Amino acid sequence: MKFEGDPITWHLEEGVGVITLNRPEVYNALNGEMGRSLMEVLTEAASDANVRALVITGAGKAFCSGQDLNDRSDPNIGNFSLGESVRERYNPLIRVLAEMEKPVIASVNGVAAGAGCSLALACDLRIVSDRAKFVEAFVRIGLVPDSGSSWFLPRLIGFGRAMELLVTGRDVEAQEAVQIGLANQLVPHDRLTEESIALARKLAQAPTRAIGWTKQALHQSMESDLEEALEREAQLQDRAGKTEDFREGVQAFVEKRSPRFQGK
Repeated sequence: MKFEGDPITWHLEEGVGVITLNRPEVYNALNGEMGRSLMEVLTEAASDANVRALVITGAGKAFCSGQDLNDRSDPNIGNFSLGESVRERYNPLIRVLAEMEKPVIASVNGVAAGAGCSLALACDLRIVSDRAKFVEAFVRIGLVPDSGSSWFLPRLIGFGRAMELLVTGRDVEAQEAVQIGLANQLVPHDRLTEESIALARKLAQAPTRAIGWTKQALHQSMESDLEEALEREAQLQDRAGKTEDFREGVQAFVEKRSPRFQGK
């Protein structure tokens, strides 16, 4: 499966789907067309059993600079509501990433600002090049964080640091991002694609049903007490114990060989 063209490129190889935001001339700023294309590809990837892991990156110098402030594609521009724009354009993207039962890696090649920063935070893991930086830029233009930043950021780095970044809007360079837990791994820029794909391939060969349920458990644990978390673990473990991957994992252990998981 392969899709090429503005404003998204998309291809699948060896179980890894790679989505590239492709408006480099505006630092991959999100407009209506890009949002619709991205939603279409993410929805397709979420339901495609051949997609075992996803990588999202940006073309050119940036990952994503956020909302394209010059976008005039909204048919309701004369009666424009930022709240409706967030609900209709951005929230569905964040939900499909958070609910997708397969691992998603943000391969952050440059600036991730505003909604582009939120997009990276909504992914499960973030590998950053030494040219990357994160900017919660909303406050710079008199806005509040959206697209999930107020939810993901404090869970990744804690309330105090999240408050600082959101109210100052300052740049967070790649090394600091890793140090404070905003990103998982820092690599040289010329190795970013290689390292991101390598991790995605490793995850694609893992028991991806179990990874999806692990992701679900972690998200829901943030809003539950211990007893609820214990019960959820038991329920998800019951599902995992009925998968072909569990049977293969046990068989491989008994036979002292590497398992061959299929995501089933």
